[in-house]
Amino acid sequence: MLSISGLVKRHGDREVLRGVSLDLERGRVGVILGPSGAGKSTLLRCVNGLEPFDGGDIRIGGDRVPPRRDGRESERALDAIRRRVGMVFQGFHLFQHRTALGNVIEAPMAVLGLTRDEAVDRARALLERVGLGGRLDAMPAHLSGGEQQRVAIARALAMRPEVMLFDEPTSALDPRMTAEVLSVMADLAAEGQTMLVSTHALSFARRAASEIHVMCDGTIVESGPPGRVLDEPSDPRTRDLLQNFPGSPAYPPGGMDVRRNRR
Repeated sequence: MLSISGLVKRHGDREVLRGVSLDLERGRVGVILGPSGAGKSTLLRCVNGLEPFDGGDIRIGGDRVPPRRDGRESERALDAIRRRVGMVFQGFHLFQHRTALGNVIEAPMAVLGLTRDEAVDRARALLERVGLGGRLDAMPAHLSGGEQQRVAIARALAMRPEVMLFDEPTSALDPRMTAEVLSVMADLAAEGQTMLVSTHALSFARRAASEIHVMCDGTIVESGPPGRVLDEPSDPRTRDLLQNFPGSPAYPPGGMDVRRNRR
């Protein structure tokens, strides 16, 4: 579903991504771990076409992400990619003048051409799915951080993306709100949504990931199934990272292993 090969991204003389490669099959969940500054956010933004890149190849299904916006052809290619990829950011980026429902119906109407009634029906179902069925008319200022992030997830899902990207979606949330958002993400994983997630929540990574990729200094230093990478890391940089990595309280020991329920 997602193939990244030899991805290079430079900011001036600094190489932010140094030949990153990974593959993600349909219905699987890839989790990216790494310290701040490792290049995780830049990688996700390149996948979605928000950042140009300097070398390598990114493909979503059969569509190639153009390395930069340099004409009508690349603009059309980016439009096609963004119809297939949804993204949830660290910040919520909701329209502050629109209700929860209004935030979710905007893109399906403007981009997909749904009628208002069709968009509202889809949005109601999605907001119910993320536990906000009773908050349709709430403005963002009246929602908690966890609720706003769940609206953002519903908004991304409203486009029915084939791949969902999550860029540290709980970094601005307290433990209770983190648990709310990770619970929604775990449900998506169990339902077979293809996802690439940058997160600091180790216990979510252990229970939801199909594979874990560890990034350090702009490159992937280790990849593998959660049990091996987290319990028996082979690269010393992974061991150093895990020794200093904050665990998440959102998924206590003995919680559900969503991989068992994935279609």
